[in-house]
Amino acid sequence: MAHTSDRPPGSAFPELHGHGLRLSHWCADRDADAETWLRGLSDREFRRWNTPLRPVVDLDSARASLRAKQDSAADGTSASFRVTDAADGTTLGHIGVNAIDLVFRSGRVGYWVLPEARGRGVATRALALAARWAHGDLGLHRLELDHALDHDASCRVAERCGFRYEGTLRGAMFEAGRHDAFRDSHLHARLATDPEPRLS
Repeated sequence: MAHTSDRPPGSAFPELHGHGLRLSHWCADRDADAETWLRGLSDREFRRWNTPLRPVVDLDSARASLRAKQDSAADGTSASFRVTDAADGTTLGHIGVNAIDLVFRSGRVGYWVLPEARGRGVATRALALAARWAHGDLGLHRLELDHALDHDASCRVAERCGFRYEGTLRGAMFEAGRHDAFRDSHLHARLATDPEPRLS
């Protein structure tokens, strides 16, 4: 059973534990975190499906990106978690609950997994853990997840975690590596009243 730990000092959100994972907080001042963030956002497969608003091309821009994540966590609008193996602490990827709106009780989730950790159900387990926390402790009613059209792996993760497909959004995402062209995306969502999926 997934559960949360105590909230780290200075953080708006707790660390999360469950499904063999620990979801901890990224630190812009920690070299290992900045290096991993840069590696994750530089990965060819990540760049195929995602285009960050601000380019992350070196350690300085990686630290700036992580500081922005920390600022959003401090004001309660976004929770960014470093996904690690609960047994040995190895970093596996990232998951975020973003665009948190406590009035409408909604948020959007996004995630990526490092190349060496793929094929082990990391994204599915991390999403299940983060969604349980967001619907439970955070009190959100609706969680949305969107991904580029044809990103079948992300579609499967969403469906395994009970995020129902709701439709295709036209021109809703940047094309890979561009800020001047757009592509369609699939929208999935899960409500707090939806049954929680059972992970196999």
